Amino acid sequence: MQISAFQGILIPFFGTTLGSACVLFMKNKLHPMLQRALTGFAAGVMTAASVWSLLIPAMEQSESMGKLSFFPAAAGFWLGILFLLLLDRAVPHLHMNSARAEGPESTLQKQVLLVLAVTLHNLPEGMAVGVVYAGWLSGDAGITAMGALALSLGIAIQNFPEGAIISMPLRAEGVSKGKAFLCGMLSGVVEPAGAAMTILAAGFVVPLLPYLLSFAAGAMVYVVVEELIPEMSAGKHSNVGALLFAAGFTVMMALDVALG
Repeated sequence: MQISAFQGILIPFFGTTLGSACVLFMKNKLHPMLQRALTGFAAGVMTAASVWSLLIPAMEQSESMGKLSFFPAAAGFWLGILFLLLLDRAVPHLHMNSARAEGPESTLQKQVLLVLAVTLHNLPEGMAVGVVYAGWLSGDAGITAMGALALSLGIAIQNFPEGAIISMPLRAEGVSKGKAFLCGMLSGVVEPAGAAMTILAAGFVVPLLPYLLSFAAGAMVYVVVEELIPEMSAGKHSNVGALLFAAGFTVMMALDVALG
């Protein structure tokens, strides 16, 4: 059954909400190995989505450029990397792998900064979904409804652990279950908001689609390398994160090929 663009852009937000709801049913704290596994899985999903759902379609839409068809994808990719680098420098937040480090801030302050970091890095994911749905709605971008749905589902899957990684440590620091759940859920609001704004600007988006698809890919890859890989590799049994990265990559690849 085909879903609407509005429903599609809400799917990733539901993933965050479900992950945040773990705080209502589980113990107050995530086991470090489980957190490492969830982070690795999310990183694998984002990496595969960047390749199959964003970079490959960007190059396919530039085929008329012949041997230079890689150029829009490469240019957009680097713009996405640099955009996230600038945001990292401009907005105060805490890297995920620094949340447990000693420092002058209280642990609760560090968790608040971590919420800001995840919220900040959800922006390119929302943009990616918005760009893909804008391309589908245009009718001439070579993007199918099922291909757009595959990206939404993939990002929702990787948002589930992100929601849990935010809400459960907040609860462990004494925040009520309701407030911890709300903080986790609200960290995902930026995704449908960013997607909706991108779709509303479809008239500007569609002509630049190869650049914007690869821009979103670059921003997502920056998050994976800067935030998720260090977190999944920290401490003992880092191979757990690596194995779950491969699992997440496989799941997203299969979703995109099967539904796209």
